[in-house]
Order: sequence, then C-alpha cells, then structure tokens
Amino acid sequence: MIRLRSLSKTYASPAGPFHALREVDLDVARGELLSVVGRSGSGKSTLLNLIAGLDRPTSGTVHVRDRAVHDLVERELAAWRGANVGVVFQFFQLLPTLTVVENVMLPMDFLGLRPRRERRAQALALLASVDIAEQADKLPLELSGGQQQRAAIARALANDPSVLVADEPTGNLDATTSASVFALLRRLADRGTTVILATHERDVPGLDRSVELRDGALVPTAMVSSATSGSAIAVATS
Repeated sequence: MIRLRSLSKTYASPAGPFHALREVDLDVARGELLSVVGRSGSGKSTLLNLIAGLDRPTSGTVHVRDRAVHDLVERELAAWRGANVGVVFQFFQLLPTLTVVENVMLPMDFLGLRPRRERRAQALALLASVDIAEQADKLPLELSGGQQQRAAIARALANDPSVLVADEPTGNLDATTSASVFALLRRLADRGTTVILATHERDVPGLDRSVELRDGALVPTAMVSSATSGSAIAVATS
C-alpha cells in the first residue's frame, strides 16, 4: 500500500539546515495498523505529512497504491489526497460554526464524489460507525474531547480513503477514551484501511507493528512485544 524509499526532509532555519527526516525506507501493507513512536522533534509528524501529501520531500520517494505522490503538482495533490487519504489531527480541527454532521460532510462537498442528496445520510452512517450519531446536529464545542476526536475520525473517512494517518490522536484524551479510540482504529484496519499513527505511547493495544524514529531516522531493527497477543513482532526499519 505504501512504499517509502530514501525519504528525507530538510527545513531551513536561522541556525542552519534542520534534518527532520533522514533516508527513511519503509513499507506498509494494506490493512496494517502501524504506530510511529518517538520523542517530540523525532520526525513523526513530518513522516505522516509526507505520506499524506501535506508536505513534499527534499529527496526520496513516496508511493501510495503505486501512485508517485512526490511527483504530483499541487492541483493533482489536493484531489489525490481528498480521495485517498484521511487525516486525523491531534487538536481535532473541527470547524466550530458547523454542526458535527456538517463537518463530516465537508470532504464530500469538496470532492463531489457522492451525489449531494446522499451526503448527509453517509455522514450520519459514519458518525454511527464511531458511536456518536446522536451528536450529529450539535456544534463541536458541545461534545467531549473523545467525542470530538471520533467526529474527526468520521470526517477523515468521509470519502472512503484507503489510508488513514493520525497525528497523536489520543494526546489530549484520558486513558479510558484513548483506549476506545485505539480500538476504533483497530476496527478500521480490520476492515482494510491502512492506519498509521504517530504517538508518544509505546503500549498501544491492537498494533500490527511499531517503528521508532530518532533524530529523523528509523532506529535499527528490534523486537517488541505484541500488546494483544504477547508474541514477538519485528519493528521494520531500514
């Protein structure tokens, strides 16, 4: 589903070049739930942004479903991202003046892949799938943090993307709510969505795999314990 080769990103700064990512090689399979762990500044968000086409690499390649994302021009990139990638932000990014269901309908309105008369019904179905259908006609600030995050996930799924990237999706949630969000991401992966999340947490339940970034580079291959089965799984790195 996703193939990264020699992926690097360098930003200019007053102190000189900042190497956010360094020569990353990574393959992610369809329906895999993968976590990217590391400290703040390790390159997690940069990696997700490059996969989602929200940023461009300095060098290297990004292929998603055999599409060379790094070669797309801006107009192509926006259309490709809307149809193929859902993005979940740490701070939800729901528009406060729109109801929850209207927020979920926005990506459908942007791409126009679904007839207008079907969009509300689809948005309500997505909200039901994340267990907050009863909140559909409320404004985001009337919801709890966990409910807002679920609404953000529903919005990310509006155009049935094959890939979902989530940047610290539980960073502002309590332990119980975090567990329910992780369980939801596991269910999405089980349905065939490739899910990649950046997190500080190392004991995420239901993962297929975890990789660690340190100073923009993947750490050497290690063995970690599966949170669900207790079996050993390899951390795939370059």
